[in-house]
Amino acid sequence: MNYTKMHMPIDNSRSPRGPQTRRTIDGFLGGASPQLPTISSRPKTIGALTTEKVSDVTKPSPSGNVSPKPTRKARKPLLSTDPETLAKQAHDRKWHRIRSRALRAALVAIAAIIVVGGLLLGKGYLQLHHVFRGGGTAVALDANVNPDELNGEGSGRINVLLLGIGGGDHEGPDLTDTMLVASINPVNNTAALLSIPRDLWVKMPNNYISNYQKINAAYESGKYEYLGTEDGSNSNQKAIDAGFKAVDGTVEQVLGIPINYTVLVNFQAFQQAVNTVGSVTINVPTELYDPTMAWANNGNPVIAAAGAQTMDGSKALMYVRSRETTSDFARTQRQRSVILALKQKVLTLGTLSNPLKISQLLSTFGSNVRTDISLKDANAMYSLIKNISNNKFKSLGLADAPNNFVTTGTEDNVSIVEPTAGLYNYSQIQSYVRNTLKDGYIAKENADIMILNGTTTPGLANTVASTLKSYGYRVGAVGNAPTLTYQKTVIVDLTGGKDKYTSHYLQNRLHAKAVETIPDKTIQPNGANFVIILGEDAANSS
Repeated sequence: MNYTKMHMPIDNSRSPRGPQTRRTIDGFLGGASPQLPTISSRPKTIGALTTEKVSDVTKPSPSGNVSPKPTRKARKPLLSTDPETLAKQAHDRKWHRIRSRALRAALVAIAAIIVVGGLLLGKGYLQLHHVFRGGGTAVALDANVNPDELNGEGSGRINVLLLGIGGGDHEGPDLTDTMLVASINPVNNTAALLSIPRDLWVKMPNNYISNYQKINAAYESGKYEYLGTEDGSNSNQKAIDAGFKAVDGTVEQVLGIPINYTVLVNFQAFQQAVNTVGSVTINVPTELYDPTMAWANNGNPVIAAAGAQTMDGSKALMYVRSRETTSDFARTQRQRSVILALKQKVLTLGTLSNPLKISQLLSTFGSNVRTDISLKDANAMYSLIKNISNNKFKSLGLADAPNNFVTTGTEDNVSIVEPTAGLYNYSQIQSYVRNTLKDGYIAKENADIMILNGTTTPGLANTVASTLKSYGYRVGAVGNAPTLTYQKTVIVDLTGGKDKYTSHYLQNRLHAKAVETIPDKTIQPNGANFVIILGEDAANSS
């Protein structure tokens, strides 16, 4: 059945195309010999009449001229009248419209993702560069390190000092009550967390507070001296850098290792970091009961029951802060366990590949974290750490049995922590730390070293051997050289340059150039990789 669309009569004599053929609905043309509409690509003038590009009808304008009908471009007329063909064509048109709408929706979605992603990237870029300002450096972050770039033993590791403060309105907002060194060995893909007792009594880097104080005051001492006043806001970057310099130097003095970078985190950043990953699971060795913190635990003095416990940011913060019913040494163990659990959760969840999680972390870190790590170095460290499983992360403390290198005491009627070797005597601590956090290149080459005394200074070989052992060298035979008239120290490299890092460190330490031939043929190396004959220069420096 042919339903004809109603239309107004048209003056065929005025039409430039002659008599109009009636058009039916759905774009089909009536009549036995349909005439296809002619579509001009530009206005055409016929006599006094001007026509515009139209689809199928040219309509007179009020002025007598013909104006275009504002309609969509006509679909190509379909000439078939077969029902099946018509049905298929209608179906095709329907899906064409659906696909067009779907494509538009997809384009809108992609545009939204690009815009939102751009905003996140812009926000992330600004916040990242607000947090990661740079300043520290570690040669060991580079692949295939040139030995000449290493200053001395320990340069083959990356040591990051982690400082936790109360911040804000807390009492003593800049006291670093959490102090740990995260030490990464990029050569052997291992790492360690070493706790520093907050109450360790040390010589201050300046006399702003006093000459001697607990080590947790070193950061604020340097910062406040720069500012000339006490200010817990941590908004002045130069003052923060002064604080970093003060605390880094103090820690290096105690541990005997270089500090490459420093990170300062307040309670809010720590709590938010845990909440961002959802929670952390801690294996609590014994029940932690602390009525002094019940106020923060809904009145419950049991901060954590024994066994595996899932903790949100608030619970984790209580767990690492509690110290009144346990020792400060036990608290440092709890801090290390939470940090390792947090590290594992971050890497397992892929938090650092989730733009929303990164945005949440950066929003908090932007105002609550300060560091001298550059963005480039932070990225390099992340690449290293993500490949180090927790079972390759050592958890170390200076009071963890059997390594009891510190003990409690009093100074000026103040409860303190001091070395078991004696006040300000850090020799045992340094030897333990250097050997436990051994330089990656020394550990990898593991060269056997023979040390001979070529002078009349008694015990010189043993003294040098003791020093080298404290840095993690493998010292073999120690004794006297056949002759004792050496003025200059001789280092003989019998590896043919294979153990280039050990050779560099020894030359740097003993201020002597390595040779390949033993000057005295009567000296038998007995399998040693290096033979050191000490001269008078070594005796004088000792």
